[in-house]
Amino acid sequence: MKNFLDEHFLLHSATAQRLYHTYAKDMPVIDYHGHLPPQQIAEDTQFGNISQVWLYGDHYKWRAMRTNGVEEKYCTGNASDWEKFQKWAETVPYTLRNPLYHWTHLELQRYFDVKDILNPASAKKVYDACNAKVNTPEYSVRNLLRKMDVRVICTTDDPADTLEYHQQVKKDGFEIPILPAFRPDAAMNVDNASNFNNYLGRLEKAANTNISSFDDYLTGLKQRHDFFASMNCSVSDHGLEEIYAEDYTESVIRAIFDKVRSGKTLELQERKQFKSAMLVIFAEWDCEKGWVQQYHLGALRNNNSRMLQQLGPDTGWDSIGDFSQARSLATFLNRLDKNNKLARTILYNLNPADNEMMATMIGNFNDGSVAGKVQWGSGWWFLDQKDGMTKQLNALSNMGLLSRFVGMLTDSRSFLSFPRHEYFRRILCNLLGDEIENGELPNDLDWIGKVVQDICYNNAKNYFNWHFADQATLVAQQ
Repeated sequence: MKNFLDEHFLLHSATAQRLYHTYAKDMPVIDYHGHLPPQQIAEDTQFGNISQVWLYGDHYKWRAMRTNGVEEKYCTGNASDWEKFQKWAETVPYTLRNPLYHWTHLELQRYFDVKDILNPASAKKVYDACNAKVNTPEYSVRNLLRKMDVRVICTTDDPADTLEYHQQVKKDGFEIPILPAFRPDAAMNVDNASNFNNYLGRLEKAANTNISSFDDYLTGLKQRHDFFASMNCSVSDHGLEEIYAEDYTESVIRAIFDKVRSGKTLELQERKQFKSAMLVIFAEWDCEKGWVQQYHLGALRNNNSRMLQQLGPDTGWDSIGDFSQARSLATFLNRLDKNNKLARTILYNLNPADNEMMATMIGNFNDGSVAGKVQWGSGWWFLDQKDGMTKQLNALSNMGLLSRFVGMLTDSRSFLSFPRHEYFRRILCNLLGDEIENGELPNDLDWIGKVVQDICYNNAKNYFNWHFADQATLVAQQ
């Protein structure tokens, strides 16, 4: 019997162990999609205790705690940080076979060298041991990133964001590039006229312009797109239920904009047409600048209206949606491709029923200009666990080129989430190691080890053209 979370965790064969420990383990990290707060990086935040860095903002943990019968005050409410930690410790034993069980103990080990199993009996000991380190300068936000050998981070930023904290980080000379990513979801969401017009007020302020016409609107957005580029942004991102790919004309879109700008409610078809047009416009801008565009598809968000009103979005009330994706996605990508306006693209699905569709869709638009130009992204959100990652790797292997995959990301708001990269790497090495030992792959560890290293780091570095990532550690050591 193996020990829980030992050095060979998830590595079921000698070859898998060799692949991981020789080739994958020490590769640096590129985290090209996440939600880390730029302000905390700029201020090099020193957290007061483990709860603040580990439990605040983590809706994965909140969902588990609620399911375990924990009152909301211990999740997002006014309970003390110790009480919140204590309730999480009570919940952890009940998360068996949920990825939270693995992540929790990986994070305790990798950051704090705490090997205890977290439960009510060990809670105070673990809390005190972690706090003794959290309160030292070595555990400031920037040092937590250094500890995991992170070379590049992309945050997620609205076009109206000032990016002042990115400017501060750059001015400070922090050796790990913290790059903004352009996320214009709110800028094209015309489902609610009042909300959209309120957002345009923010956009007017950010772009220092008045928006009364569709042309004004595009001018303001383009100014922000250009500003993001001046801040070294080279990635955009969209979080959508589905891709919109309706037919439209320019005159129709102008009329729709005038209607919503006047505060009138749009019909469903009008909303779809407007979003379709804006997705194309954003994609064309991305292509002109040589950016990478990402599309996260399939989340059914804010299902609990009572709790949304009480707590706001991103607090744990979302689920997998069952939207039809294939035809509109093909139409959208084809619309860009036939006009030579298709940028490098990463697609993510939240519904595992779409796995094989995504694995085959990317092959329709890989034109040989760039290795893996159109990518199917790693298991996302509810799928970034062992089963979800394994299914994604298998489908991509069967229907595409796993060797050209740009690998894992955290998609996280926590500075303790980077062991997710290790989790992914162990799963990858175990898959390949088993197939080598089964005779399904040759025992060529030099080549397969190189493929592993490419998936862990090199492919992303080359795909995003972030060769400066190799300089991060060198700068830190000078």
